[in-house]
Amino acid sequence: MNIESLLFACGMAGIFITCILYVAFGQITVRRLRKNLKTKNVLGIEFASGWDIINVAQALSIPRSWSRKLEGSPLSLLYADSEILLQNTTKLDRVLGAVFYWLLTVSGLMMISLMMFSAFGYFN
Repeated sequence: MNIESLLFACGMAGIFITCILYVAFGQITVRRLRKNLKTKNVLGIEFASGWDIINVAQALSIPRSWSRKLEGSPLSLLYADSEILLQNTTKLDRVLGAVFYWLLTVSGLMMISLMMFSAFGYFN
């Protein structure tokens, strides 16, 4: 088994687990936040169905200084409000969101990097 196959297998396993966590986080946390009147309008703009799940996971998992910078920018409507979300979520919600978001990010970057390295002939 070569390194390319190993990286591909790890990336695909990460994506598979991310898919399961996406549904779980959406059903456990975001569904409850959509029903709450205080949090209903602070989940960020939804470009496609379910995009608010990623917005909430991002707001709960990135460092607070980054969240404040994003919320203070002219494009703040695109991002979920982390302060309000932190007040209305449990520790389990935050951990589930962080695991989901970072696994999504790492798996996606790994697959994109693998594709780029393969296209440039790095594995040949």
